Amino acid sequence: MSAFDYSVFGLQVRSCIELPELFSVPEKAVPDVAIELGSVPNVAGAHDDDLHEVDGALVLAIPEVGRYRIEKGTRITVDPEPGVPERNLRLFLLGSAFGVLLHQRGVLPLHANAIEIDGQAVAFMGPSGAGKSTLAAWFHDNGFKVIADDVCVVRFGSDGRPYASPGLPRLRLWIDALQLTGRDLDGLNRSYVSEEDEKFDVPIDPTSYAGSNMPLAAIYLLDRGSEFSIVPTHGIEAADAVFANTYRGEYLPKTSSQQQHWQSAVRLVRSLQLYRATRVWDLTCIREQNETLLHKVLEQCAAIEHD
Repeated sequence: MSAFDYSVFGLQVRSCIELPELFSVPEKAVPDVAIELGSVPNVAGAHDDDLHEVDGALVLAIPEVGRYRIEKGTRITVDPEPGVPERNLRLFLLGSAFGVLLHQRGVLPLHANAIEIDGQAVAFMGPSGAGKSTLAAWFHDNGFKVIADDVCVVRFGSDGRPYASPGLPRLRLWIDALQLTGRDLDGLNRSYVSEEDEKFDVPIDPTSYAGSNMPLAAIYLLDRGSEFSIVPTHGIEAADAVFANTYRGEYLPKTSSQQQHWQSAVRLVRSLQLYRATRVWDLTCIREQNETLLHKVLEQCAAIEHD
């Protein structure tokens, strides 16, 4: 069986499933993660996409897609449902299943994107619908490299600093965001093969993608409100925001990593500044607000450089 080698979330991945969403890398003798096809039995009493413990591993069942067995942060076994579109199978593999694996490995995956600015990473965090990908597309179109979209994995280096690891080299945009950023639907694939789904994958070419770990300079929590504002957030409130905006945080109890995760959240907000960026959700003034946000981000990065 053919094997394909990739790098994502700071991990070397060897997969028997081709993953065109990722950039291929040279073969590594011992990969960090192995992905294989195999039988993953139904879990008795499982409800829809519940995550269940089975024989020392976790099984994630996605209706009409398949089952994923995630073991010790090093292996994912994929059992597709008959006739499932490959794109749908890969969507949950690179999303929810990897979310479980990242928690098993004890790293900190944020529901955030990250942009490279002057050799540093700046993350924009928030729940689905907060406008993270639209903002990442705006930064991309203004000449900044994308480090991660939707899932930003944070690790701490030997120097104690937090670093953002490269995520999937693509943006996922709704139709209105595609129109806002002047993109054409032609040649783009739906993120999930369904007539109802109107979110599309926009690939990022290697020249616009930051493929290495970057020191994380600041985090902006995206919010909506009646007035535009950027205010610093500190202490427990900041740590709570990181915990609340953890990617697939609902899986933490099953991975037995809640305490370690909370410690990482506290360590992160002690290492950098978290801001709450409130924006007026009006497409006619999005560009003006993004420019104001960019000015603030540039000021922050410059201040860190001079410290």
